[in-house]
Amino acid sequence: MHLHKYEKIWLIFGMGSLALFLLIIGFAAFWKGTHPQSHIETIDPQNVEAHESFKPENLGLREVADGKYTVNIVASAFNYDFGVDEDGKSVKKIRVPKGSTVLFQITTKDVIHGFQVAGTNVNMMVEPGHVSRLETVMKNAGEFTVVCNEYCGIGHHQMFATVEVYED
Repeated sequence: MHLHKYEKIWLIFGMGSLALFLLIIGFAAFWKGTHPQSHIETIDPQNVEAHESFKPENLGLREVADGKYTVNIVASAFNYDFGVDEDGKSVKKIRVPKGSTVLFQITTKDVIHGFQVAGTNVNMMVEPGHVSRLETVMKNAGEFTVVCNEYCGIGHHQMFATVEVYED
C-alpha cells in the first residue's frame, strides 16, 4: 500500500505526539506521585461522622487562624450539609471576608457528587469513601453559588448553596 508523503508525515507526527503525552502522564503519575485529589485520605462512607471534621458539631465554617477558614461539608442526596445555625436551621449560606484563605473539606455518604463554587477556582469531584480538599484565596467580593456539577439523581438540580465574600 502506498502512502502519500504528507500522510506519512501526519502519521509520524500523531504517533509521536501520542507517545510523548503518554510519557509525560506516566512520568507525572509514577515518578512524581501525582494522583487525583481524593487519593489522599479515605473514610468509611457509611460512618462519616466518625471522622473529626465531619461530626455534626464541626460542619460548616470555622475560623482556624486570623484570615484562615475551614469549611467542612457532607454531601448527600441533593443536599450540602453545612451544619445548623443557632436556631437549628440548616445553613445554606456561608460568609467569609475578601482576601481570606479558605480550605474546603468535603465527603459524601452515597454517590459521586460535584462541588463547584461558580466564579472561583473551587471545583472538586466528591466520591464516597474519600475526603476531597481544596484551599483557595477568596479574592473577589460577591455572592457565589455552590453547585453540584456531577449528575447525582433526580433531585440534582436542587443541590446548591451560597458563598458570600464580603468586604472587610
